[in-house]
Amino acid sequence: MKYFLLLISFNLFAATPKYVEEKIKYRTSFGNCPTQSVGRLTLELIKAFEQKKSLYDVKQKIVDEKLDEKYFISQYNVKYSPVENMLKFNYDCPEPLMKVQIYKKGGEEFYTALLVDNGELYDPTYEVLLRAEKKIKSELPYLALPVALINDTFHKKITSIMNEMTKEFRSKISEVILNEKKELTFILSVTNKPSSVFMGSEYWSEKVKKLQEIIAYMSSKEKIPTIINLTNHKKIVVKFSDTI
Repeated sequence: MKYFLLLISFNLFAATPKYVEEKIKYRTSFGNCPTQSVGRLTLELIKAFEQKKSLYDVKQKIVDEKLDEKYFISQYNVKYSPVENMLKFNYDCPEPLMKVQIYKKGGEEFYTALLVDNGELYDPTYEVLLRAEKKIKSELPYLALPVALINDTFHKKITSIMNEMTKEFRSKISEVILNEKKELTFILSVTNKPSSVFMGSEYWSEKVKKLQEIIAYMSSKEKIPTIINLTNHKKIVVKFSDTI
């Protein structure tokens, strides 16, 4: 009888599985972000989570170390599923709109930046990262801003009207200039020939709608507008170039 009980006890012990902690899995959605740099961020956040299994610590790390700014992230969401033992990361990054040249009085360049579709000015490195992964294939237009106006909201106003444009029309813009009198000028490239558009200092959104209609109409007539004067929003002055 003693032998029989010992045998049962041994079999029960042998059938008990040894506990092994399962390695945390993770899934990442990069959105429009550069995958290489944001991939490094993901590994950094996984290590932070593994220390205490705390989502709060992960999110606090992002805030305290300003990791969203460092990695050019506009939106992020981090979730943990205990059933799957999986961390899920969802990121998104803004679309670059224009290369920005901030200049001093007299036209001397002060510094450069990148204007993105949420109206923020980013470090030009962001463009380099995206181009390395072929997430930007076409040339970006230039925006020239006086340093005296950089702390104002003019770059956000320009962002707003750029976002209202069709992508086809936006591709025709080669340069945007805001002078110290707060007057806006567009330099367009229509069939590789320049057209200057004088927008004045107000009613930009309304004028851009008219401008798109003018360019579409002129293109259908195979005419290139050399100069378009929209400084007076009630009057449009157009100077034509030769036929295409």
